[in-house]
Amino acid sequence: MSEASEAASPASGFLSAADLDFFFEPHHLRLAESLAGAAAAVTASAAAAADEDGRARAVAAEMGRLGLYHWLLPEAGAAVDVRALCLVREALGYASPLADAIFAVQGLGSYPLLLAGTPEQRGVAADLRRGAAIAGFALTEPSAGSDVGALATTAREEAGGWVLDGEKTLISNAGLATHYLLFATADRAAGKKGIAAFWLPADTAGLTVQPIALGVEHPIGALRLEGCRVGAGALVAPPGAGFGLAMRTLDTFRVTVGAASVGMARRAFDAARAHVARRAQFGAPLGETQLVQAHLADMLCDLDASRLLVLRAALAADRSRTVTVPAAVAKLFATEAAQRVVDRAVQLLGGRGVVQGEVVEALYRAVRPLRIYEGTSEIQRLIIGRSVVRASRPS
Repeated sequence: MSEASEAASPASGFLSAADLDFFFEPHHLRLAESLAGAAAAVTASAAAAADEDGRARAVAAEMGRLGLYHWLLPEAGAAVDVRALCLVREALGYASPLADAIFAVQGLGSYPLLLAGTPEQRGVAADLRRGAAIAGFALTEPSAGSDVGALATTAREEAGGWVLDGEKTLISNAGLATHYLLFATADRAAGKKGIAAFWLPADTAGLTVQPIALGVEHPIGALRLEGCRVGAGALVAPPGAGFGLAMRTLDTFRVTVGAASVGMARRAFDAARAHVARRAQFGAPLGETQLVQAHLADMLCDLDASRLLVLRAALAADRSRTVTVPAAVAKLFATEAAQRVVDRAVQLLGGRGVVQGEVVEALYRAVRPLRIYEGTSEIQRLIIGRSVVRASRPS
């Protein structure tokens, strides 16, 4: 994202509502207080880089230096603190969608190691925590997006290891990642029951990366695997267990997508609120116009509702409850609401809202993918709707 004319201030409105305190423990409040400075440091590291690749690498390294990845990979077998992840992603979403994307995929790629990795595979955790290693999550394929059971990338077992062949696409952190958590099928006829997961270094022979250009800064690309041989130690989840591992990972991090949406929407809201306070039309500030006030009211309601749904799901996750449906509700509402908030912010800024380099123009591009990745809005509706129908069936 372009660091545009209005300074990011992640502390603005951040955890300011006392009625949200019951969602948090004292360490969450301490974390929230530290995130404004951390987000500013990440933004500064991006601004000092010369090009897009340099910005991505600088941001990834700075988040490691600040210790933000520790929230993704807790030590000594502790559970991931989903509420803390939501706080971090809201702050990063506010300050730098680029940083948020890198942080999120570091979690997606490394979390399966916590759930199912061998001690040898978890040996890279220290490097992941300090940003010396960066993870990618290689699930999506040209013909297998929402339909994970349709994976075409194959894993063929051979003496002493596996041979991987196929193609992945729209893989975040591609080119930046040092390692990939990659899903492949050992038995295509078995559908999702044939899926396995592997942990492999980016420099594995037979693995190549092709960058994909997006309309927003985001390290993303396609992976091609041609006779890619890995040892038996690369297997994280055996055939039949890979699908469940992918779903558990997505359920956990899907909640945090909503938090990133809240951060981006709040940045747009702050920019719009500042603009209508100083922009005069017909002899008075725009903010004095009732229709403008109605827009601001709708934006604030969307923001508050989104944050409450996200925190409800995050609290459930931290209490080890099943979060598939609450996570779907939070992601669906928060990402759709963020799109509405950012769109209204563009409208309130008028012509400035579509000028390249303006905060809201960059956010308009950055917020759109959130309604697609980690499960489209349509998939979330299917998850929610299915649960409603099942709950309505006679027992």
